[in-house]
Formats: sequence, C-alpha cells, structure tokens
Amino acid sequence: MKTKIFYKTIIIGFLLYCLFCGSASAAEMLNLEPVQFDSLSLRYPIILVHGIAIRDHGFVVASWGRIPAILRDYGLKVYLGNTDAWGSIESNAEIIKNTVDKVLEETKADKVNIIAHSKGGLDSRCFIWKYNYGDKVASLTTLSTPHHGSFVADLIQSAKPLHTLAAKKSLEALGKIYNDTYPNAYAVSYELTTGHLKEFNEIVTMDERVYYQSIYSTMNYATDDPIFASGFLYLKRVIGDNDGLVSEYSARWGKNITKVQGGISHGQIIDVTGKTLFDIDITNGQPVDTTWRGRTDVGIPNIYLKFIKDLSDRGF
Repeated sequence: MKTKIFYKTIIIGFLLYCLFCGSASAAEMLNLEPVQFDSLSLRYPIILVHGIAIRDHGFVVASWGRIPAILRDYGLKVYLGNTDAWGSIESNAEIIKNTVDKVLEETKADKVNIIAHSKGGLDSRCFIWKYNYGDKVASLTTLSTPHHGSFVADLIQSAKPLHTLAAKKSLEALGKIYNDTYPNAYAVSYELTTGHLKEFNEIVTMDERVYYQSIYSTMNYATDDPIFASGFLYLKRVIGDNDGLVSEYSARWGKNITKVQGGISHGQIIDVTGKTLFDIDITNGQPVDTTWRGRTDVGIPNIYLKFIKDLSDRGF
C-alpha cells in the first residue's frame, strides 16, 4: 500500500509540473548575485528550446518567463524553438532544424546559439548530430538536461498501468491539449529513461565544431518548490542531489559544466514555476501578463546574463 501511495505521489507531482510549468571536469559554481552590463552583444542570434509539458505560444504559462524580454532589452536577437511539448526527440529535432533555417534566413547570420532546457537539450543534440548542422550552430547551452536519463522516468516506466491501452489514449490526449504537431507522449516517457539515454549517448556524440556547455541547479530542500517536492525527495534517496526532476549526476555532461547556487528547481531555472496564469491578447495570442510571484529572492535572469556574457567573450 505504501509503495502504491509513493508511486502516485511522484506521478502527481510530475503532472503538476506538466500543468503549471511545464564524467567531466569539476563544475564551476555560478552564484545569483545581481549583474548589470552596460552592454551585451552576441555575434549570432539565440534560439530558446523548451522541454516537455511546455509550449512557446498560447498556453497557460510563458515558456521562458521574463527571459526573452530581458535579453531583447539588451538588443539581443532571441527566437523560440517552437518544438512540441510531447514530441519525440527525433520529431522535435526536425522542428528545430526548420526553426534554425528560418532564423538564419531572416537574420542573414551564419550560425545560431541554442539555449535548451531539460529534454530540449536532448532534442537539440539530436538535431545537430542527425542533420550535421555543426557548421550552423556556434554553441549549445543545456539547462538541467537529463543527459544520462531520469530516475523519475524509470519509475514511471516501471508502473504497469502506464502501458495499458487506456493510459496510452490518455497520453495521446496530452498532445491534443498542447496542440502539438507530432505528439507522442508515450515515446517521450521511454526516451527519458536511463537505459535509453545510455544508448543515445553512445550514438549521438558531440560535434567538434560546436561549443557545448551544461548548466544545472539543485534544490536544497523540498520546500524550495512544492511542485517538485515529491520528485526531489525520491531522487535524493535513490541518486542524490537533484532539482526535483533531474539529478545532478544526469545533468553533468561534457567538459564545460556549471552548477548554479541557490536551491533552484527544475521549473524555476526557466523562470516559470510560481508565475501567475496570464491573460492572452486575442489579437496575437501572446501573453500580456508575466508577473512574477515566485522566488523573488532568486535572480533567475542573472543566470542567463552571466553565461551569455561568457558566450559573447568567446566570440559567439
């Protein structure tokens, strides 16, 4: 009985995220002290690629909170990846390719900088590898990406009810709710497992023409983010430090690794968790209210400003 309750708690916590969000060198520590640059410029435009349970347009929350507006205030060219919330890694890789092609055509730039959260990092890695786009991508920054798989996904996959016909139909409905182009939530639940990502990493390797970096955070306490509390406690027990959905072990990938201080959850790092629901401007379908009501003590935009400044210094 206790086991069933625990399974349900983990899955309910994950569904709440869906509704309200959405070995290498030693890690550098990135703090959240306020930063202010007189200017900030990049040679290439930015494309933001979200993870699962998130849409770039027309859903409950803005996929990146205040981030796009703040970056644009600095004069940076920022675009959204427009990937599916429940698309497979390969189908989203194709969407990213189409987005990159459009951005390059519009901006007349030679390359793009991709910033990708969670599964979006896997989608982006697959895109670069599958389409051999290393000559068109200057950098890929992954944020809290489960490069080595998610133990939460393993737990969900091990639940027999997930594989019933009724469950599969329910997962299909998720794609319709999110208005996905190529929804496949059942495949996504498998693609995020540790077993599948082990195989993925053996095949989808780095492109030497691209600068890769992995940035991640961990929660300090379950109270850091109630939506991710159950996931945090479970992962803390089975694998160690985590952000409520992705473990520190899984997020550490490549040679350039940075850990963000401050007890930040998987949703908070993209400025989403804790946001109010917003109204939709019926003229263009865009959010008109992005009031922040969550971790006001945490300067989430500082994370982006600091690593983008580093990308700028590197000539990207």
